[in-house]
Amino acid sequence: MARKEKSARRLVVDGRLFLWSLRHDHDALGDGRYAGCREILGIRPDGAKRRLRIVFREGPGRIVPDGLIPSGRVGTAPDRTLNLHLPGTVRALLESVSARGGLIDGAEEFDGWSVFDEVFALRGRPA
Repeated sequence: MARKEKSARRLVVDGRLFLWSLRHDHDALGDGRYAGCREILGIRPDGAKRRLRIVFREGPGRIVPDGLIPSGRVGTAPDRTLNLHLPGTVRALLESVSARGGLIDGAEEFDGWSVFDEVFALRGRPA
């Protein structure tokens, strides 16, 4: 069961306007149950139809919201988290993904965990 995606927020990076939103999603098991929590940060340049999706999937040593953890919080330990609701975190993620060749103008899914340590170091503090 996916939560409804909220309206897009605005972010300006180097004079370019981006729209971004955050949602939480699960995999349906087919019997009314769900598993596979993930946070999905969608970012697209203003006017583009496709978006970059930076995905943080649950897994061993990976914290994602589960009803006890606040919305938008992802991390590897209670004192090593990022708040995906903060524009500074979104910008840092966008810049890190772009530097690694992530497509900004095309639809692409990117594993957020692959840039987590770098972005956590840039943000310099737990969210």
